[in-house]
Amino acid sequence: MKSSDIARATKKLGVDVRIAGWVHRKRESGGIIFIVLRDVSGLLQVAVKKDNVNEESWNSAREATVESSVDISGTIKEDPRSPTGYELTASSFKVVGISEPFPITEYQSAELLLDKRHLWLRSQKMINVMRARSAIFRYAREFLDRRGFYEVTPPILTTAGGETGADLFETDFFGRKAYLTESSQLYVEAMEFALGKTYSLVPSFRAEKSRTVKHLAEYWHLEPEMPYFNNKQAMDLEERLVSSIANRLAKENAEVLEKLGVNKDELLKIKPPFERISYEKALGILNGKGMPRVWGDDFGVEDERALTEDKSKPIFIYNWPREIKPFYMPINPKDTRTVMNSDMLAPHGHGEIIGSSEREWRFNELMQRMREVEEKKNIKFNIKSYEWWIELRKYGSVPHSGFGMGMERVIKWLLNLDHIRDAIPFPRMSNRLEP
Repeated sequence: MKSSDIARATKKLGVDVRIAGWVHRKRESGGIIFIVLRDVSGLLQVAVKKDNVNEESWNSAREATVESSVDISGTIKEDPRSPTGYELTASSFKVVGISEPFPITEYQSAELLLDKRHLWLRSQKMINVMRARSAIFRYAREFLDRRGFYEVTPPILTTAGGETGADLFETDFFGRKAYLTESSQLYVEAMEFALGKTYSLVPSFRAEKSRTVKHLAEYWHLEPEMPYFNNKQAMDLEERLVSSIANRLAKENAEVLEKLGVNKDELLKIKPPFERISYEKALGILNGKGMPRVWGDDFGVEDERALTEDKSKPIFIYNWPREIKPFYMPINPKDTRTVMNSDMLAPHGHGEIIGSSEREWRFNELMQRMREVEEKKNIKFNIKSYEWWIELRKYGSVPHSGFGMGMERVIKWLLNLDHIRDAIPFPRMSNRLEP
């Protein structure tokens, strides 16, 4: 008999089924062993009755420990007394792999759960977070694919070391200095001149020692680039992308969201347009809330929370001061103090989830911006490592825009997680490299 998962098996009442899974809970009462079985699709109570199975199956059921892998056959019926609403009466029971005493019990420290991450991923919370994560990645790709984007695969190793190289992981590449990429933007830009609308979805790395609830040293980065898009068009696309992900997550994953305590109706309300606030207006809002800020200040966690605490969907903050934004962002012709960019902030203080801008596509203006940043920030670019990217401006360049979306930050917000480390299977933080 072909094995089924729990979700499909519970639709076959009164029919013999076979399920392979793991022991989630176990107790024995008289001549019955009750086991809560788990697999990725859910939980199911199993009753192994001594009078209903042969001796080998009974002994196997008695031997089984929590997290042992098992193979069970039997008949399923509805049972309101069962914690799962259904019960499988076993006709055969086989232990596939016995488990030693499981090291994770009901109440454990966050550090132990990180040390035993490879085992904690089996918890109901993490199983459902990972199911949602898989769906969110798929929805993002499908949204862009349907709109004529091509997915590209940029390198992870690069010589382009950002503005200073201070936030990069350095490595040796056959005797040459190289870095783990902090963004694939430059390479995706090169591809858009061949393919048009392009995107990559690969890891990025930041050697920041931040230990906040929204920082990871390694995270998954969605980075589209769009020729002939201006800043407004980019924001239009971003809000449609985020709304599409949220709405599909709610419509297609109601059971998962319910198990995580997420109200799917709130996600269904996330629809364009999103509120758009200039940086200058945002300063006024913060000052009005008793948080004195002046022109040129970047926004931290508390600022983002104050700007979004009463919002039900993301907002944009656009046209930031040129002195605090990267060299590739063009100056705003209507206000030369600012650049043509925006950040999308998630509601309820979950923080920035997208950084976006037009890209400086003109050679002379780009070189001028790089010199300006060198002077203002007292740094020196390694121009040689950027030569190939700068050269793109010499061969039929066009106006274009792009953005970077941190996938784990989006997951943290949509699932209302307390910490970003739970949005990724094996988190890498300044104090965490294992397992």
